[in-house]
Amino acid sequence: MASSSPIVSGIAGRYAVALFELANEGKALDAVSVDLDRFLALLDESADLEQLCRNPVFTSEEQEKAITAVLAKAGIGGLSANFLKLVASKRRLFLVRAMVAAFRALVAEKKGIVSAEVTVAAPLSDKNRKAVLDALQSTAGKSIALTERVDPAIIGGLVVKMGSKMIDASLRTKLNAMKIAMTNV
Repeated sequence: MASSSPIVSGIAGRYAVALFELANEGKALDAVSVDLDRFLALLDESADLEQLCRNPVFTSEEQEKAITAVLAKAGIGGLSANFLKLVASKRRLFLVRAMVAAFRALVAEKKGIVSAEVTVAAPLSDKNRKAVLDALQSTAGKSIALTERVDPAIIGGLVVKMGSKMIDASLRTKLNAMKIAMTNV
């Protein structure tokens, strides 16, 4: 199933598919997902760790040794740790974020979940978040994994991205359209 999926491609996709198949076979998709999320959180928190992953100056041995120490300290073990150590040994840590994104997409596809991102000018209230989620679920006919992003530059309204579709109902876009229409009068 995963190897023919159009949602993964390239080197990162091949690594993600391999991890997905091993985790699926071992009934460890959720555990691996949690571990990978924890690792990405560590990357977000530490500029040094990010530098280790991105900088080609470090040898594979240095990367693997450092990753092993980070994983041990973070309590990340099993399949996830083995995967990350392998990625380090193959000098592919610079692709780890893309690998995790592809892995998440494969897990979501297996679970029948569609990812959607909503961009709003101010954080949504629980009532509005539920309304957006309900509307997206009725449109997609599937469960939705909703990611909310706040961008005050859109002024008001919202921008929704779901799969390859995007709906821009932001006030900024409407004002720009009016500005263009007014200049053509």
